[in-house]
Parts: sequence; C-alpha cells; structure tokens
Amino acid sequence: MPQLDTSTWLLTITLMILSLFCTYQSKMINQTMISIPPQDKETIQSTTQLPWETKWTKIYLPHSSPLPS
Repeated sequence: MPQLDTSTWLLTITLMILSLFCTYQSKMINQTMISIPPQDKETIQSTTQLPWETKWTKIYLPHSSPLPS
C-alpha cells in the first residue's frame, strides 16, 4: 500500500493563504470606510428625537417589590 506524499502540503497551504489574503485585500481596497469624528457623534445623538421621548410613559413596579417610600 503506497504512502501519501505530504511533502507539498506546506507549499500548497501557504500559497492558498497568500492567495486568499490577496483576494481579500483587492476586494477591500475598493470599499469606502465611513468614519464620524467624535464631536459629530455627540451632536447627532443629542439632536435625535425619538417618538417615546416626547411622551410620558407609566412605569409599573413588579408585584413582588415593595412600594418606595
């Protein structure tokens, strides 16, 4: 029974990883990454009005908790 020749596996796996890395990089180079500066994030969050922020909502206590004093 012949043995399996594994001498080329290292080269095959290395080239496969290299080709996957190159493919990934070539696809990602065309993508545009949007970054918001930190000062803009705060202004965007503070100006956002959600529908439930303008309304009063009732908060119910669970039955097992005591009433606050």
